[in-house]
Amino acid sequence: MLRVTSLGLFALVIGLASLFALLNERLLRLPLTIGILLFSLFAAGGLLLAEALLPWSGAGQARAVLAQVDLPHTLLDGGLAFLLFAGAQTVDVRALWGRRYSVLALAVLGTFLAVLLFALGIWVVFSLLGFSVSFPWCVVLGAILAPTDPVSVVGMLRRLGLPGPIQALFAGESLLNDGVGVVIFTVALSVAIEGGSAHATRLAEAFLWEVGGGLLVGLLGGGLAVLGLRAVQDQHVELLISLTLASGVYSVAAVWGMSGPIAVVAAGLIFGAPVAQAALTPHGRVDLAGFWSHVDEVLNALLFVIIGFQLLSLSFSLPVMLAACLALPLAVLVRGASVFLATLPLYVLRQERFGVLAVLTGGGLRGGISLALALSLPSGPERELLLFVSYSVVVFTILVQGMTIKPLVQKFYPVGQTGREKG
Repeated sequence: MLRVTSLGLFALVIGLASLFALLNERLLRLPLTIGILLFSLFAAGGLLLAEALLPWSGAGQARAVLAQVDLPHTLLDGGLAFLLFAGAQTVDVRALWGRRYSVLALAVLGTFLAVLLFALGIWVVFSLLGFSVSFPWCVVLGAILAPTDPVSVVGMLRRLGLPGPIQALFAGESLLNDGVGVVIFTVALSVAIEGGSAHATRLAEAFLWEVGGGLLVGLLGGGLAVLGLRAVQDQHVELLISLTLASGVYSVAAVWGMSGPIAVVAAGLIFGAPVAQAALTPHGRVDLAGFWSHVDEVLNALLFVIIGFQLLSLSFSLPVMLAACLALPLAVLVRGASVFLATLPLYVLRQERFGVLAVLTGGGLRGGISLALALSLPSGPERELLLFVSYSVVVFTILVQGMTIKPLVQKFYPVGQTGREKG
């Protein structure tokens, strides 16, 4: 089997990202991550076609390299900490606090509703197609696909020019609901493997420990970082503090069985808040903003190359492909229903316009977190089906919804009205 060093893996993936970014810039001019994903899919598809038609093992060698990359470990135990931290510190904390009830409703209630509604719908789809998949495994699939991906969403928000409060609502939900989704995934997977029914107390305990504990670790870490920033006047030390904060709170939370994503989001929000920014030196404020922006762009590019080549890990069959095709509209409908039901009381009370719900639904992209959870599923009769459906929904939302969200935003928030909330 082809073995590549860690540095070699990085060089290979960053080289492909650079090549695909160049091709996108010259040929397609799509948003960077979408263009990279599209060319990655073309390349992976070419390898599969060559494997089917020619006596060549290129696709097999690529699969061996993918196995070494190990997306669940690389993302969930590494890169996600820096991606979430980079996204969280760009959020307007004041605007987020102004929408705190909507954010919590979407991130908690909306995620639970999305899991349940998708599980019910896909259970019916699987039954009609003759797949013997128990309802707990459908809940696992719902938990995989319920969270919107902060990596995709936060980067997209920077380009759209939405009103500040809507950006905060959008980003706040996407940054928080992945932690909720991972908690539900963990509990549902345990129930699906061990059998039996889910207990409300068990889910509540897991939720409080992982989400509540992660939030506490992030807030404490962010507070210590602010104290450290006030004690130094060197931008290089400030950069080291930010790196320590991002990696430290994520790691500490993981060691204690808490939500690392929630911890690093909380820490990132504190680091981006006015109290922390005021403690930075002028040069440090500029350098840190540039550094984390570049980290975000580079890691995004790497991630979307890996997502595209995960096409090689799928098993294709007509019934599975049909199930995936039916899951695509179901995922969009469930997203819209969960957003509407979760925010219905606030929608009525605040008389929000329909545009908010439409944009939240259309911007409900899934990404690396969903795919990493799907790839972490244990071997079994359900794995290939759930992985294929998950991958199809992830790619569909990134490509189709990612490319249509801009005209959708412009329809409800035309240029010239994006600096304020209409109505």
